[in-house]
Amino acid sequence: MKNSSARIVLFVNGHLPAPAQVGAVLTEEDVLIAVDGGLRHIETMGLSPNLIIGDLDSADPHKIQAYRDQGVEIRTFPTNKDETDLELALQTAFTMAPEKIWVVAALGKRIDQTLANIFLLTDPDLGKFDVRLFDGQTEVFLIRESGVIHGEIGQRVSLLPINGPAEDIHTDGLEYPLRGETLYPEKTRGISNRMIAPTATVTLKKGLLLVTRETQN
Repeated sequence: MKNSSARIVLFVNGHLPAPAQVGAVLTEEDVLIAVDGGLRHIETMGLSPNLIIGDLDSADPHKIQAYRDQGVEIRTFPTNKDETDLELALQTAFTMAPEKIWVVAALGKRIDQTLANIFLLTDPDLGKFDVRLFDGQTEVFLIRESGVIHGEIGQRVSLLPINGPAEDIHTDGLEYPLRGETLYPEKTRGISNRMIAPTATVTLKKGLLLVTRETQN
């Protein structure tokens, strides 16, 4: 397996409503990591993993053995542990020095897992990487100081402060601009904005902004 990659794609054992849309943006250069039962999504797309990681309580043991026989690296952890399989997979991805990390099928299905997956984005170690949750219909990522939203005109975008207020926010390329405002977690002002250009920029002086972009108009 490669020691570094432009993009590492982690497949989680969650809901994946649009596998074709995910498959359409993958490239041969991507490193594909199956996070336990996320192996099923990789196989649905007719692909093979470069690495399988987790406690493997949700994966077919016969398939795991078949991949082991093919020389695919398997990293197994105990079922009784303090971290989720995704957290362990992200820690592994850090060591591979990627430019980008995508997490596929981390949204939907269980609300506790979905929220935990989103909160993982606040890990300070992730600030060194471009990390995004993606399921083919929705993209979720975190902006710390500045960021660019790539999409299509008309796509819905929401800006959600997380872990406290996000202050002195400036946006460009969104239908409802922010010009130095503060967004608060207990208020809903940042919900349901829209792209008015193929790219939108966001800056803020303090706090964290969670961005959600619906990939369909």
